[in-house]
Amino acid sequence: MIEIKNISKTFNGKVVLDDVSGIFRKGETSLVIGASGTGKSVLLKCMLDLVEPEKGEVFFDGKEFLHVSENDRKDLRREMGVLFQGGALFDSKTVQENVKFPLDMLTKMSEGEKNDRVEFCLHKVGLDGTGPRMPSEISGGMKKRVGIARAIVMNPKYLFCDEPNSGLDPLTSIKIDELIKEITDDFNITTVVITHDMNSVLSIGDNIMFLYKGKKLWEGDSSTIMTSSVKELDEFVFSNHALKKLRGEFTK
Repeated sequence: MIEIKNISKTFNGKVVLDDVSGIFRKGETSLVIGASGTGKSVLLKCMLDLVEPEKGEVFFDGKEFLHVSENDRKDLRREMGVLFQGGALFDSKTVQENVKFPLDMLTKMSEGEKNDRVEFCLHKVGLDGTGPRMPSEISGGMKKRVGIARAIVMNPKYLFCDEPNSGLDPLTSIKIDELIKEITDDFNITTVVITHDMNSVLSIGDNIMFLYKGKKLWEGDSSTIMTSSVKELDEFVFSNHALKKLRGEFTK
């Protein structure tokens, strides 16, 4: 479980996050949603200690993260997997080398053990046999899968995904959502996904936090979001014609 308490952050005098609190539970796919510029990615960076908030605390299974020693922070980071928005693969490394990179940097496993773990993770994301290929030789969706394999190679307790469907076609996006949900369920980890993709919200949103101008205005799940009475959330959810028609079905 991850708990954030009263996270606040400003940049150049502009409030980006304003007293945001919430709980992300083990075994659930938790989504943080909102329009561009609402503070979603900044919140993620605060949780990862990549950006320091002016105020607030972050707890991983009761362990405070932002104000501990560097050694304790490193120990907690070993339990985190991160899928960055662009995939962030090393162009000069093969798929196998990209996935193995955290093991090379952070473990004392033998080469055989590392190779077995990489093979397992590539199998888990449906990329058997792709280890020798270069990132330039695979599709955007496959790159995201490689990124997920790398994110889980250390067997993390916590998985963070920043806009995992960015730049992907709808069908591939659905497959990535399904994969993230499957990994969360299979490994019983705490997963936090930053997204503005309503398909993701409706299909894998066990817990959903809505940010608006840096504030948390609503929290719920995919079964209640369609009938929310929060005006700003309503506008975000039903911002396209298809969902406007869907709203009619929910409110009849």
